[in-house]
Amino acid sequence: MELIIMSKEIKEYGKEFTGAFKNVKYKDYKFKKNNKKPVFLESISQFKNLLNLKDGMTFSFHHHLRNGDYVLNMIMEYIHSLKIKDITIASSSFFPCHETIIKMMEDGTVKTLHGDYFSGPVAEAVSKGKCKQPVVITTHGGRPREIMENELPIDIAFIATPSVDKDGNGTGSQGPSNCGVLGYAIADSIMAKKVVLITDNIVSEINQKEIEFYNVDYVLKVDKIGDPKGIVSGTTQITKDPVGIKIAQKCAKVIENSGYYKEGFNFQTGAGGVSLAVAKELKEIMKRTGVKGGFASGGITDYLVEMLEEGYFKKLYDVQCFTVGATESIVKNKNHIKMTANEYANINNKNNIANKLDFVILGASEVDLNFNVNVTTGSDGVIIGGSGGHADTAAGAKVSIIVSKLVNSRRSVIVDRVRTISTPGETIDIIVTDRGIAINPKRTDLIENLSKIKSLDIVNIEELYRRAINLTGKPKKRKISDEVVAISKYRDGTILDLIYKV
Repeated sequence: MELIIMSKEIKEYGKEFTGAFKNVKYKDYKFKKNNKKPVFLESISQFKNLLNLKDGMTFSFHHHLRNGDYVLNMIMEYIHSLKIKDITIASSSFFPCHETIIKMMEDGTVKTLHGDYFSGPVAEAVSKGKCKQPVVITTHGGRPREIMENELPIDIAFIATPSVDKDGNGTGSQGPSNCGVLGYAIADSIMAKKVVLITDNIVSEINQKEIEFYNVDYVLKVDKIGDPKGIVSGTTQITKDPVGIKIAQKCAKVIENSGYYKEGFNFQTGAGGVSLAVAKELKEIMKRTGVKGGFASGGITDYLVEMLEEGYFKKLYDVQCFTVGATESIVKNKNHIKMTANEYANINNKNNIANKLDFVILGASEVDLNFNVNVTTGSDGVIIGGSGGHADTAAGAKVSIIVSKLVNSRRSVIVDRVRTISTPGETIDIIVTDRGIAINPKRTDLIENLSKIKSLDIVNIEELYRRAINLTGKPKKRKISDEVVAISKYRDGTILDLIYKV
């Protein structure tokens, strides 16, 4: 398998918006299939004849219910019972709840997987070579780009939909399985050859229409599409760890003195404990300086909802709700705005939100001496996640910041070379750790602005690496096989790296 070498500075390339859809907005992509309303079904068994199910098809799913999703397993168990083979599952992400598909990978029902994030038993199975073909790990913006440009053709999109009205329109923000937003499923609903909404709540009218009836072929009502409590999977609380708080305080000071902190700045942070602590520390700076933000974006947590309600940001752009509080806010607050994955981070949508960010706060499993970041594999080579929006926002933001302890579990976050490139170093600007801060040498403006603040302890990345190795020693290189089990792809489709069997 050939590895495509990147020859351009991706941060600049990411702002050129090349591609088929560079001059159109998302609303112009809506391809009306017909004027007929979808057919409402009574049983999953009706799929066999209506959908012309056969070997080699590609089925898509979304992950807004996160670790509470029931639909992917429900559909694939049915497919398994029909003895259909060589299926590609194109889900926006895979969580521990999807463990049941491992047996289908082993017996040939599933040929390969395509997603933005892999965790739990499915990720481990992929790492052990259980899939017949290498899986594809792309970004949150890369997936809608591939779907909209037909690089990822979808035969049938099975969309978990918390509420569907009598006409067949769907929403994520109503009903017992409310997940807030359906942003990752919209491209699927537009481009798939067949679209099936799976719901546990049919109503006469919905409050925020996200999927249009004319893009839907069938609606199936089931007892339950998922457990909304599973949305809250992962850290969604501000860290209380003194070291994490110290990192957050340093990061907030970096933002304030970067030269880009000004009225109307746009901001995104992840849902991790340290990342949320950065938002808390930044709020105190905003209170002191009187500066108000334009928007905050991404996966939304309760803390960002509070900042919106208190007036620190004018708007929230939400592609995924991380908390129940966020699902409630998006219904009642007009300035808490739903967005699709295409609007969030598709490189070929010139209005994408990721490219309007001033600051993004990100985590890392590893960062190397060239600022490349790994959030996909652990030190043992096992898949632990994926880019998600990491690479998209790092490329789009004016200032991309990695926050991490320098040494965690006796391992240095700085390595000579990352195991897997998830986000290319050209797009990473600053690394903030508890034992020093490194700035990408290409960002001379940031170096000039931040070097004036002596308390920040600005050093080059080689010095950060030296400090870490003095504490941990230099780790031995682990041997890897030559069998490729996954491909790490960039938002524009470039192959960033290959992941090998463990």
